[in-house]
Formats: sequence, structure tokens, C-alpha cells
Amino acid sequence: MKEQLAEVLDSYKGERGAVIPILQKVQEKLGYLPEEAVKEVARFLRTSESVIYGIATFYAQFRFTRPGEHQLKVCLGTACHVRGGELIMDTAQRELGVEPGGTTSDYKFSLERVACFGCCALAPVAVIDKTVHSRMSPSKVKQLLDSYH
Repeated sequence: MKEQLAEVLDSYKGERGAVIPILQKVQEKLGYLPEEAVKEVARFLRTSESVIYGIATFYAQFRFTRPGEHQLKVCLGTACHVRGGELIMDTAQRELGVEPGGTTSDYKFSLERVACFGCCALAPVAVIDKTVHSRMSPSKVKQLLDSYH
């Protein structure tokens, strides 16, 4: 991790106002913003950790816990909700044993709820990594998750 962090910080030497791009690059490399990385970014930018955390927590894009290898996102927008999105989310939670925002203990999956993917005609929708899965059902959720094991 230290090498990856050093690589990111080295690419921003002399750019003290680049907090967000630095955090984005760190998260891109590590998958999230671990405490050690936040400390190092604060030191590099000659500011406090609380300033860095204040900026990072303002934006929903930043994570502070290690994500799973695969990101399962379940749409709960209007069309997906009407067509059973909550049942899809409930099934995913039960199958994975985690709440939305959580990660399985083996770090295989992270589960998130999403307001809308813009695939309303395909509702209910779930996305694993960047692949859209349409017209989901509880049995499709189980099959989908099994295909990743």
C-alpha cells in the first residue's frame, strides 16, 4: 500500500490544492481510503487529518472501508421499486448476509442500494461490477451470486 500511495503523492508534488484528485487516485489504487492513507495525504498536503476527512466525507464517492471484490448494486428507483426492487434487495441481503453499505466477511461482495441506473424498462435491475442484470427475481439473484463463487 505504501508504494501505491507514494506513487500517487509523487505525481501531485507542488499541487497543494489537489485534495479531491489525490483522494480519487488513492481510492482508485487502493479501492478505498484507509486511515493510514488519509494520514499520509494530510501530511503530504501539510494539513490536518480532520480537514481531509471533512472533504472526503462530503462526497458520496469516497469509501472508508475495504470494498468487496465485486460490487452488487440494487436499484430501488421508482420503476424498480414498483416491480419488486425491495424483494431483490432483501434476497441479496439474505444471500450475502450483509446490509446495504456492507461487505461480506470474505470480501467477495459489497452490497449497495442505488436510486436509479436509468434502465427503467428493464426493471428490476441489479448491477454487478459494470454488468447490468435486468428483470431480476429472487431466483435470479441466487443464480447470479452463485456464478461468482
